[in-house]
Amino acid sequence: MSRVLLSLAVLAFFLLCVYGMWHGWRRKARRQAEVLPAFPQAPADTGATALETTGVYIGTTIGDNWQDRVAVGDVGHRAEAVLRLTDRGVLVERTGASALWIPVEGVESARTARGLAGKVMTADGLLVVRWRLGDQVFDTGFRGDDKDVYEQWVDALNAGGRA
Repeated sequence: MSRVLLSLAVLAFFLLCVYGMWHGWRRKARRQAEVLPAFPQAPADTGATALETTGVYIGTTIGDNWQDRVAVGDVGHRAEAVLRLTDRGVLVERTGASALWIPVEGVESARTARGLAGKVMTADGLLVVRWRLGDQVFDTGFRGDDKDVYEQWVDALNAGGRA
């Protein structure tokens, strides 16, 4: 009988922890929605594709804080994705989530990094695009299936978004 009670106590504690994390995520999303600008929608015509790669969208963080994940809407959700560089911007088409559009005029730089939004990898395991929306700076991370293309992406994005 004591094992059953102990098991129920552990299960109750686990469920309480899950509820606390869910509640905290929702509170963070509400708080960020009040201060962050609305993310731009992808235009109907995104322009000619210069580079394209597949992989996983890791997340978007605020400024230089690689752990401060944006929780507004579904921007904070990891998903398989196709990353496209066009002459009008960067399009992240995510499976099971809305597309993320970064206009070319907002792109500030690109780099490879070891970690972003709680995801830590080996050296240069992530492609990170730094971009600006109004007064707010964001870092968007992507883990490509083929990491050999990162150099092309970094060069193109640092040259003003042109491949």
